[in-house]
Amino acid sequence: MTLRHRLVLALGVLLTVLLAVGAVALLVGGAPLSPRAIGRVLLGRAQAESAEAVVVLSLRLPRIAVAVLAGGALAVAGVGFQALTRNPLAEPAVLGVSSGAAFGVVVAQLFGLGLTVVEAAGLTALAFVGGLAAAVTVYAIASADGRLPVQTLLLAGVIVGIFFSSAIAVLISVVDFNRLGGVIHWLLGNLGPIPPGSLALFALFAGAGFWLIVSQARALNLLALGEEAAVQLGVNAERLKLRIFLGAALLTATVVAFAGPIAFVGLIVPHMLRMLLGPDNRLLVPAALLGGGSFLLAADTLARSVIAPAELSVGIITSFCGAPFFVYLLRTRYRGIP
Repeated sequence: MTLRHRLVLALGVLLTVLLAVGAVALLVGGAPLSPRAIGRVLLGRAQAESAEAVVVLSLRLPRIAVAVLAGGALAVAGVGFQALTRNPLAEPAVLGVSSGAAFGVVVAQLFGLGLTVVEAAGLTALAFVGGLAAAVTVYAIASADGRLPVQTLLLAGVIVGIFFSSAIAVLISVVDFNRLGGVIHWLLGNLGPIPPGSLALFALFAGAGFWLIVSQARALNLLALGEEAAVQLGVNAERLKLRIFLGAALLTATVVAFAGPIAFVGLIVPHMLRMLLGPDNRLLVPAALLGGGSFLLAADTLARSVIAPAELSVGIITSFCGAPFFVYLLRTRYRGIP
């Protein structure tokens, strides 16, 4: 089977899974709706001011869109960081990139930026600066003789993450008490409907980050042979590193700006897909976009139904899934790797 056939088959299966999870997400919620009522709304046969139309069109569909975008973005960022560092445990939260981006967003919130289109662009810009600063710092600390040892990379990520978390703690300690609850709620990682203009901006930034990484998928395959070998095969290694860093940091920053820090999606999804599809980044990157969307949408559906009518933060669900998975990988597959 050719690469194109494998890609079409993989994307077809993943798209089917995504649609199935999306259908469940439309059905599940605090307001019970029948499949017939949802179908009438989607077909435009329900009155615009009816309760089912408001629930479906103003609450559930926008939230599903945010979950799919955020999950896909984090999974692709994870693939990018893992391919670039040639370290299978690299992902935005582990590398401290999410904490750096969160610091940028908290700074933006202190200046009063919200989710109008212009203010959301400002939030994302500051998150991007914070995330990129964290990624570059971790890379500089962990890199030695052109290699990124697992232990050093993890320690560097923990140190940088703690630093930015401490900086966030300092900032929120001076936040007005009435705004503190909102900041804490956002820091836990929460998905919710956002205005159409900001949602379009979210998709635009995520699309740019995805393009920066998927366009370098073949070069990332060559980089897996080693930087020297990749250069001999015509890869501009420095330009490749810059593009992947920018793309992965932009994806992470966008998610943090619109949904808060959500951990481990960039670790779980790439590994599950790698087990099914193999290590070829030309398959892995597009598949991660759909696979990550399905995973986070399923996690969010669980988060808002497991203790209904109350809701858990989706970041809690991904952390409960990701922490044991990370320990499993660390103690089995990558034990002893320098």
